[in-house]
Amino acid sequence: MAESTALMAPALVFALACVGTRVLIGVLTRRAVLDRPNERSSHAVPVPRGGGIAVVAAVAVGWGWIAADLSMTDPVRWLAPLAAGLALAGISFVDDLRNLGAGLRLGVQAAAVAVGLWALDGRGALAAVAPAWIDLPLTALGWLWFLNLYNFMDGIDGITGIETLSIGAGLAGLAALGLAPAMAAGPALVLAAGALGFLVWNWHPARIFLGDVGSVPLGYLLGFLLVIVAGQGVVGLAAALVLPLVYLVDASVTLARRVARGESPTQAHREHVYQRAVIAGASHSSVSIRIAAANACLIALAWFMAPLAPVAALALGGGVVFALFLALRPAPVRSTAGRA
Repeated sequence: MAESTALMAPALVFALACVGTRVLIGVLTRRAVLDRPNERSSHAVPVPRGGGIAVVAAVAVGWGWIAADLSMTDPVRWLAPLAAGLALAGISFVDDLRNLGAGLRLGVQAAAVAVGLWALDGRGALAAVAPAWIDLPLTALGWLWFLNLYNFMDGIDGITGIETLSIGAGLAGLAALGLAPAMAAGPALVLAAGALGFLVWNWHPARIFLGDVGSVPLGYLLGFLLVIVAGQGVVGLAAALVLPLVYLVDASVTLARRVARGESPTQAHREHVYQRAVIAGASHSSVSIRIAAANACLIALAWFMAPLAPVAALALGGGVVFALFLALRPAPVRSTAGRA
């Protein structure tokens, strides 16, 4: 990929996401596409929902520009997951408006993951350490879970913008250090730039929310890049697990806790650690800043510790997340079992 494209595409994406989100605030407000607060909300006033439209559109421009660069090998392999991500954005926006059934959403997501695995030549996250009959099913399930947890975790101002910016920057750094394919750097920076442009308007107090239209395709496209990195070998696998560890641990532990109590995993709730921190009195900004600080530590572990001691990097990453959760001082979990 030409160096000029690598620099100009993210800059263009940032500008498009920032300006596009500002325009959407007015459009969505006039059309009453609003997220109205309820007992499970972390906001107190109606806020426009659907800012992901601008983010995904901007990312599509930058990702497509990079894929069309003449030095990019086999651009179809990069355009296919982009097309699948746009399809996810479309179905997710309809879901934002009409609450589609879980079966339909999951079917479209599974098809998008299948497209992504095709684009990866059938090599998943475990390709370097396991046979295909183990690698592909586990990668598909993990990818599905990742794009959904990305949606579940988008519950306070700034959090998904911070997470996307962090993972994107971390992936680009891995490519710069030779720990990931060089071609992954441009798309990673494009995702980070789109998130940064959105953060201008989503930082607390947020003037607009991302919506499923943004969180689901962002999780999918980041998942695509993380699978590429993980498939390089043990070092790549460790780095790909360390970078999103805050989201992975919070979402997975919360889901396991709810299932163990016999509660529906799809029911809306406020039991994630970051949500309970807000309930306990922390501001959205302080929670997001602490997550950003933890992510900076995770990036350093992925860049410098994973190449030397992959298992130790994962262990230390777990320690970083544990320390973050202690620092957030979340409120106790309150069971919702049996409530109407």
